[in-house]
Amino acid sequence: MKVDFEKFFDGLSQTNATLDYFTDFNKVKNNVSAIEIHLNQLNYLLGKQDLSKAVETLHQECPNAFLVLEILIAVRAKENKITLNSHSQTVLLKDYLKSPDLIVEFLQQTGLAEIFRDRHIKNLVDYVFGIEVGLDTNARKNRGGDNMSKAVSALFDRANIRHQKEVKHTLFVDIDSLGSDVKRFDFVIKTNTKTYLIETNYYNSGGSKLNEVARAYTDIAPKINRYPQYEFVWITDGQGWKSAKNKLQEAYSHIPSVYNLATIGDFIEQILAEGVVDDW
Repeated sequence: MKVDFEKFFDGLSQTNATLDYFTDFNKVKNNVSAIEIHLNQLNYLLGKQDLSKAVETLHQECPNAFLVLEILIAVRAKENKITLNSHSQTVLLKDYLKSPDLIVEFLQQTGLAEIFRDRHIKNLVDYVFGIEVGLDTNARKNRGGDNMSKAVSALFDRANIRHQKEVKHTLFVDIDSLGSDVKRFDFVIKTNTKTYLIETNYYNSGGSKLNEVARAYTDIAPKINRYPQYEFVWITDGQGWKSAKNKLQEAYSHIPSVYNLATIGDFIEQILAEGVVDDW
């Protein structure tokens, strides 16, 4: 039997963040290493009082060094950020990197010029390492989801439940209700009774995405459950749902199989009772 929503909600775990959740230092090191040569070239500008002349000199020798300037203000080049120039015209940040004059304007308008002249930064490689650590916090939600996937997979393994990971719905040719967009399920488990298509996620913090996820799964579940041989299962957890309780409750009332880490044992018992199919 499905547990009461309030009991389900009260059972949401406090966190799934292990110490390696906070910063992926391998990614940080790789990102810095990829532009380290250019950053060392830009170190030439540090402490120069006549910054215009220094930029002109460096540009003549190493024009590509300036292609990494955007990361110094915590913006990745691929983001194509738009800003207003001194004439209130819209300009792509990368357009400032096309000539020495525009580079100097970039440094002055961003505030980097003063930082450079006064040597508030001693080494741009170390400085960007710090920036990358800060930017990596944006990836924490993804790591929370990865940790959840690992936790669920470990529970299935412990119960000797064979499961496939990252399975496209197109593998199941008799499901034609999901449209042309390819849907990839985190796990698939086949028993003697039916095939379970499973999505997992974990939210340590709130945000608009939680509402979108709840709405999306409320829409997907009946499209799958219309086939008696299939069932959609949603395993979710985390204190982030505290900010979207109403949406979660609405989804919980519409989706027959919703579990968290406190109630997933009920799902595992059900699977074991039906008998897991190993050779599919």
